[in-house]
Amino acid sequence: MVKRSRRRAADDRDGPCPCGSGQPYAGCCGRLHRGEADAATAEALMRSRYSAFAVGDTGYLLRSWHSSTRPRQLDLDPGQRWTGLEIVDTDRGGLFDATGAVEFRAHHRAGGHPGTQAERSRFVREDGRWVYLDGLPG
Repeated sequence: MVKRSRRRAADDRDGPCPCGSGQPYAGCCGRLHRGEADAATAEALMRSRYSAFAVGDTGYLLRSWHSSTRPRQLDLDPGQRWTGLEIVDTDRGGLFDATGAVEFRAHHRAGGHPGTQAERSRFVREDGRWVYLDGLPG
């Protein structure tokens, strides 16, 4: 069972995208979340998945997960607020690649305390679209 997506109040169409692009959410990761476009690169998918965590879009997270590693359900912590994304490194994952990796640091606050999740995520194309395969601690 997939929980219904929750949205944060700052997730309006004109607000800045959580991925840090500087673009409005609606024209950046919001397009991908709504299914209007697919991520062109592994890094774009990584950024859109970070934004999905930030806005609580579990449906998008599950849809963008490889079928062989996708969990049956995903429960996000409502007390965790994602505060910033740093892309550390990318390896392949371009327009003409079939695989790619993105190393990142995702910053958050939970219970009033700051935290960071560091990971090297692997991405592959499934049915022509970039999807998240798995990740190793970064």
